[in-house]
Amino acid sequence: MSVVIPAHGGPHLDLTLAALAAQTYPAHLMEVLVVDDGSEPPIRLPEIRPHNTRLVPVETGWGIANAVNTGANAADGEVIQRLDADMVPCREHIEAMARWHHLTDYLVTIGMKRFVEVPPLTPEEVFRARDLGELFDLDKAVASSTEATIAKTDGLRKSRNPYHVCTGPTVAMPREVFHAVGGLDPTVLRGEDTEFAYRLAMHGVVFVPDMEARAVHLGLPAQHRDRERAVRAVGPYLAHRIPLRRDLRKDQGRRWLVPYVEIVLDVTDTSEAVVRQAVSAALDGKLQDVVVTLVGPWSPLREGRRSVLGDPCFELRLMRDLFAHDDRIRLIDEAAPTPAPAPFRYRGPVDVPLHRATLERMVEDVQKDLTGVLVVDLPDGRAARLERTSALARALLLTEPGGDLDEVIATTHGVRHVAPERYWPPAAPPAAASPGASASGSGTAVSASGSGASAAASASGSASAEETRTAKPSAKAAPAAVHAPASPEGERSLLGRLKSALRSG
Repeated sequence: MSVVIPAHGGPHLDLTLAALAAQTYPAHLMEVLVVDDGSEPPIRLPEIRPHNTRLVPVETGWGIANAVNTGANAADGEVIQRLDADMVPCREHIEAMARWHHLTDYLVTIGMKRFVEVPPLTPEEVFRARDLGELFDLDKAVASSTEATIAKTDGLRKSRNPYHVCTGPTVAMPREVFHAVGGLDPTVLRGEDTEFAYRLAMHGVVFVPDMEARAVHLGLPAQHRDRERAVRAVGPYLAHRIPLRRDLRKDQGRRWLVPYVEIVLDVTDTSEAVVRQAVSAALDGKLQDVVVTLVGPWSPLREGRRSVLGDPCFELRLMRDLFAHDDRIRLIDEAAPTPAPAPFRYRGPVDVPLHRATLERMVEDVQKDLTGVLVVDLPDGRAARLERTSALARALLLTEPGGDLDEVIATTHGVRHVAPERYWPPAAPPAAASPGASASGSGTAVSASGSGASAAASASGSASAEETRTAKPSAKAAPAAVHAPASPEGERSLLGRLKSALRSG
């Protein structure tokens, strides 16, 4: 265990180190790194401290996140335990936090804390105490909302977003996991622990609270001193980086740093016209908080002398030129294993454009029961799917290379197959013309297919009637649930025939 303690001044650091010196965890298996975050005067280690304790000065940057990263980079232990410099842990704290990490390598353990006013204490008293109750009046301690949430959700087993309770002062994880998610974000001074915990969740970890890892926090939290400012200070930062905080993304028309859904479309060997239609549908849905990723052989495209009109990569270059400067669209050669930090990823055939309601309804349905993957079985035998990032990442942690990820997700989160009607609703049938309908057509209610409806057999609208009749039937397909959008030419032709029929009548 590498216990990383960020400290700026650290008026209570001597009490924290005295408590660590009295831990039941084997001393030879623990190191303590006190990260001096620009203290004036510089921190000096007290006499009572764990045997293997060292000072790590911050060379560049400042703030808690930067200090924790500095300590983690210098750590030698297999497990990183972050502990604040104003915490007094019980004797069994490190042992309780560490024991879970013998079981597997993707756990994040969370310790308990209560807030107390700082009593007159010496390091010697803390070191000798057998229990926190000997040092503090725990009946008057202010309970943490973390403990209440853990109790309410059956130890986080029923929590929809367990990362909410992983708020920093005492938390432990494998060193490899810490670095895999990129450490804490040093660019912000408040809320960095919550955002870090969100990225841990997107990595697929399991959060395990341990009620025996007790500690007291010396002094009341900042929220008790100025709750209004504390909430406002962190709001914009979390809004951009945690898409699941839908309450923070109520501003219409905004774009956010981390999108809610990544839409991945493979455009290899696809015409620019089909891709243009698919991208337009993706960006014009009811759910606007998205980014579109077009997967294709972009890297092999070479510049230099070539036949512009005879270029074998003509369609691909056309797409690149069309989408290269839109920050909502990404061009990549291969999709990443997961869309992290985005919480959801949609994957479907590029020639089946999304209906305006598709993504909104898919996300709504998977959020009801926290399904890992929602698979929509399309009429032609293909499928579209919405993947939950945390479920996909968990499966990657549990599966051997080349293994069946859906089989693992079916066990951990669930995989659900559904018919397409709800997600690609059928277009309204054309209304019958009334005897008094206007000959000009301006008052008619005729529509060839309804805007936004998508085709499963041929989304570009170019499939022939014969192709439609001979498409392979599907047990879950709706006979006419998914329709191709009508072209403007088709609408004009239909309108012309209607006018002719009215005149002849």
